[in-house]
Amino acid sequence: MNQKNHKSTQLNLSGATPRNQTGHTLVEVMVAISLLGFMVVSLYAGFSSGFAVLRVARENLRATQILEERMEVLRLIKWDNVAPGFIPMTFTVPFYATQTTNTRVGDFGYTGTVTITNPPAETYSDHLRMIHIDLTWTSGSVTRSRQMTTYVSKYGLQHYLY
Repeated sequence: MNQKNHKSTQLNLSGATPRNQTGHTLVEVMVAISLLGFMVVSLYAGFSSGFAVLRVARENLRATQILEERMEVLRLIKWDNVAPGFIPMTFTVPFYATQTTNTRVGDFGYTGTVTITNPPAETYSDHLRMIHIDLTWTSGSVTRSRQMTTYVSKYGLQHYLY
């Protein structure tokens, strides 16, 4: 046994390091840190992109809800009321449906315009109106818009409801 201890002492004196004292070189550490940094930046970019897509989807969904709500009201009014005096030509709606006005800081609203015209080149245009609703809002620095068009007939659904 004495010889074995003497041999291991010789190996340590000759410049070889034992396994429990090995470390990483500076190059290995720098590569690992740069790889970790790249992964963190990619993770952050993925989260921000995901939240931005979710925000735009929520805004589009709310815009569709507003347009559908306005169209449902227009479908049920009497023919005599399909006129610019009865239907408001401009309107503003907040993002949150339960909110009555845009009072909180950072909230934005939707601005809509209603256009009532005769349909193009129809022989029965005296009994038909084309209603176009254009909805716009600003999301960040981008102005977005959605449109919906419908036709209202003098002898349409509203005639049979009243």
